[in-house]
Amino acid sequence: MAFLGESFTADDMPQSDRSYDLIPDGWYTATITKAELGMTKAGNGQKIDVRYDITGPSHEGRVIFGNLNIRNPSQKAEEIGRQQLGEIMRAIGLSKVEDTDQLIGGTLQIKVGQSKPQEGYEVRNEVKGFKAVGGSAAPAASAPAAPAATSAPGGAKPPWAK
Repeated sequence: MAFLGESFTADDMPQSDRSYDLIPDGWYTATITKAELGMTKAGNGQKIDVRYDITGPSHEGRVIFGNLNIRNPSQKAEEIGRQQLGEIMRAIGLSKVEDTDQLIGGTLQIKVGQSKPQEGYEVRNEVKGFKAVGGSAAPAASAPAAPAATSAPGGAKPPWAK
């Protein structure tokens, strides 16, 4: 037990006017204010816990949390986490990251959506995409280029070239 040294009355305490309702799906400008390396819930992998503080165009001051699996026994989970890290890096202009602190202060646009309820957790906002401020979405992995249309003998086009 620890005595507070004074008596507090609930009626005298300030009240918050903050809403913790879900924010609407959409693109928001945000700044990364926290990025820390942590262990996965199962304890067999590593993730980067990221805090995104929304700066506009609406819902300024709201916070969205996310995590990026960078080492995980599930190859798919690790692949997704590393893809997301790459998208963040490109969006904030980093070509190389060796320390989570390098992400802090980065400003980008995040696509906010809603998670599905699971394991006793209610629906919550989550980050579903990243792009540079004023720019386009981070480039996806490129698909192989289609073969160039070449002329068949005699100047006729091959059947697949239209």
